[in-house]
Amino acid sequence: MGHPKALWQLFNIEMWERFAYYGMRAVLAVYVATTFFAHLGAGANAEASLVYGGYTALVYATGIAGGYVADKILGYQRSILLGAIIMAAGLFVLLIEDLNWFLVGLALIVSGNGLFKPNISTMIGKLYAPGDIRRDSGFTIFYMGINLGAMIAPIVTASWIGATWGLKWGFFAAGIGMILSTLFLEVAKKSLGHVGLPDKDKEGWGRFFAVGAGAIVLAGVVYFLLSESTILGYLLITIMLGLILYFVVAGIRSKNKVQLHRYIAMLILFAANACFWALFEQAGSSLNFFAREFVTPMYGSMETWQAGGFGIFQSLNPLYILIFAPLFAMLWPKLDKMNMNPSIPRKFALGLIQVALGFYLLVFAISNMQNAAGLVPWIFLALCYLLHTTGELCLSPIGLSMVTKLADEKEVGLAMGGWFLSIAMAQYVAGLIAALASGGTGGGHGIEPAAATITQYSGVYMQLFWIGLGVGIAYLVLAPAINKLMHGVKSYAKQHKENPGIDRGFFFQVLPNPICKMQIPVETCYNLLTILAFECKGHLLCSKIQSGSI
Repeated sequence: MGHPKALWQLFNIEMWERFAYYGMRAVLAVYVATTFFAHLGAGANAEASLVYGGYTALVYATGIAGGYVADKILGYQRSILLGAIIMAAGLFVLLIEDLNWFLVGLALIVSGNGLFKPNISTMIGKLYAPGDIRRDSGFTIFYMGINLGAMIAPIVTASWIGATWGLKWGFFAAGIGMILSTLFLEVAKKSLGHVGLPDKDKEGWGRFFAVGAGAIVLAGVVYFLLSESTILGYLLITIMLGLILYFVVAGIRSKNKVQLHRYIAMLILFAANACFWALFEQAGSSLNFFAREFVTPMYGSMETWQAGGFGIFQSLNPLYILIFAPLFAMLWPKLDKMNMNPSIPRKFALGLIQVALGFYLLVFAISNMQNAAGLVPWIFLALCYLLHTTGELCLSPIGLSMVTKLADEKEVGLAMGGWFLSIAMAQYVAGLIAALASGGTGGGHGIEPAAATITQYSGVYMQLFWIGLGVGIAYLVLAPAINKLMHGVKSYAKQHKENPGIDRGFFFQVLPNPICKMQIPVETCYNLLTILAFECKGHLLCSKIQSGSI
């Protein structure tokens, strides 16, 4: 295909790293509940959900610093190598059947992920010279590897290994995946050459070990926050409130009414983003418990299903993305030609409404479709994931584009940090919601065990439906006002139509028309690339591109 050899090696590095990450994620909550909190009865699911929520929140909260370390201290190759080693160690520590050691393992994974994830994507851009027409398809191929790893991992770690030998060994399989990722990195060094290496004055291994020591210290902090989820929640809230105050003050100090309004619009959309992901991220926690306990097996016996077969549902999101991302990539420009392309606030609203409808499907199935054993047909959960994915395709891809357009160019980096912080907040809240749905009646670590009945799931999911629907409708109604606050910031397709001479900016220059040379607007191509990264996995890449780091 004419691409650098290193692309295929980076493809394998990322595919196996994503295999490791999503492989362990598929079994995490259920394993924690059944191994460490089984004595709590139904309350086990609630406590496990809190651990899961804290872990995923910290993955997003700590991943932002890795790019800085690579840029200023280690270089990309060594940052990725160190991150891979730390993550592999963490995955194998998870095999120790002790809660404290398990939290140590999660802390190591969080710390290593911060060094690995933002930098592997950056390496792709460095393989191509500016203007190289192969760059676009190179990113597309890379993202296909991301989704491939995410799709295969739950089938292997949960549905096969977990169901056959126990969920614990799913972590072992994930660890092997991480080792393979590290080995591919070593193989790739020859092909990569000087790409991603540090400056000559930074080549000493002393920096490598110093950053490694810093990563271990960070892991210690993460361990503490995982152990004290309430403190983590207060910390996230405090930082978020600080960022909100900063942008309001920055807007006022700028003495630029337009910029102040844009910051207000950005913060309003941050809130929608947090609401969406708090609902969407039930996937790895409460929806996993629901699939295991109250859904008819997609295959095999109920025993096999509960042992690990349920994990197959975790493969549906990346599968749906691979199927529907190209369709959405073609949908927006068609709507644009008809002057029907929804504005940014309306796309956020559509995302929220769809994730809400996904939960309503489950409520409907619980009320009307239970069999004699009290189980609902698996197709309803599959359709729920479909609606959640199409909602994601409406909201997630435009988020970063929105941030870079609304923030002052001097504060884009901080605004991007706010975007990721809103996702981290959402992950934490998602854990609290999952705790209520799957067997808890309180909040924090003082959750009281309750009977985890299908009725309880139905009640919580009905509340999520009304929340998602209500917030979505509110954003539909408020869309004109939010658009007014945005002062002309809209989809790029519309901007370009109104002003063909508009500066596309660096981001759009390097990412035109990636899929099969389709002649589609450049924003759609950006959307598609971000979509193919699934969820927000490509967002760190996008921030690097926007800043000109690649």
